[in-house]
Amino acid sequence: MSKRVYPVFSTHLHPDPCRLIQLTTGYTAMLSQDHNQGFALRFIRPDPRSRVTDPVGDIVSFMHSFEEKYGRAHPVFYQGTYSQALNDAKRELRFLLVYLHGDDHQDSDEFCRNTLCAPEVISLINTRMLFWACSTNKPEGYRVSQALRENTYPFLAMIMLKDRRMTVVGRLEGLIQPDDLINQLTFIMDANQTYLVSERLEREERNQTQVLRQQQDEAYLASLRADQEKERKKREERERKRQKEEEVQQQKLAEERRRQNLQEEKERKLECLPPEPSPDDPESVKIIFKLPNDSRVERRFHFSQSLTVIHDFLFSLKESPEKFQIEANFPRRVLPCVPSAEWPNPPTLQEAGLSHTEVLFVQDLTDE
Repeated sequence: MSKRVYPVFSTHLHPDPCRLIQLTTGYTAMLSQDHNQGFALRFIRPDPRSRVTDPVGDIVSFMHSFEEKYGRAHPVFYQGTYSQALNDAKRELRFLLVYLHGDDHQDSDEFCRNTLCAPEVISLINTRMLFWACSTNKPEGYRVSQALRENTYPFLAMIMLKDRRMTVVGRLEGLIQPDDLINQLTFIMDANQTYLVSERLEREERNQTQVLRQQQDEAYLASLRADQEKERKKREERERKRQKEEEVQQQKLAEERRRQNLQEEKERKLECLPPEPSPDDPESVKIIFKLPNDSRVERRFHFSQSLTVIHDFLFSLKESPEKFQIEANFPRRVLPCVPSAEWPNPPTLQEAGLSHTEVLFVQDLTDE
């Protein structure tokens, strides 16, 4: 069957091939009688291929079947959907060659085996364009077929970014030999290369403008952040000073309350002390206390009184430390004057082994 090479024309494509907009002038693709009959049948009963459920799976399945039949020496297939291929070609400013495979067409086998897998064709396609292919028996291929409206097979469409739209700039239909295919593809690319160059220049200019604007924005933001940082540090410094002043004031108030509570506690202890025994009381004990400031205090207590009384007496004195312990010298020991785990009920003076006259030492524990 003779090849059909149609004139180069432009068709603008959206990523969704179902939204094809054809802007061809002076050219109308005539549908074949089989195509019209197929349309009539689809009008009565929807074609099952119109339901695309796994487009990537359709591509992978076609690739596997192609390699099983024609080997692995072929152009690099784009492993993604048609929409993804369009987007990548647009982003990379590359030509996209689309091949729709008609499984049942008499020329498909010869085209794939002798033309598409020819080394010189493989080299051209791999180095200068993206290559997307699928069988029209697959839902994804059928969907693209409905968008591109091929008349016969083999069918190739060259697509590129032109006037900021993905546009079909060339269609090759029918059996074609490797040299003719290379010549046709090269002609199409050469005829449209200026559009890609122009788009690259415009994109580079837009990128430079965007970079300049971004640099200006970053400089402004850096200056703004610096000012905000200065203001934040000022606020933090003011807040630190305020907190420090407040803490100092709170500490003063707390210290004042503590001293007031301590004084009130001393006064309560003093009021609760039992009367001092008379010197001639045979059950009395004369105790001389040596305070940490080297001063001495003397008082009498009764043998039957708890050591707690001694502690309360010393605690009530203005010159005594806030926290202290009482030590005896012979033998040297700490008297259990306050309740503890070992002495929940402190012993009496007699139980503690004190004599009628004692010298006890007050050890300051305030800083411990």
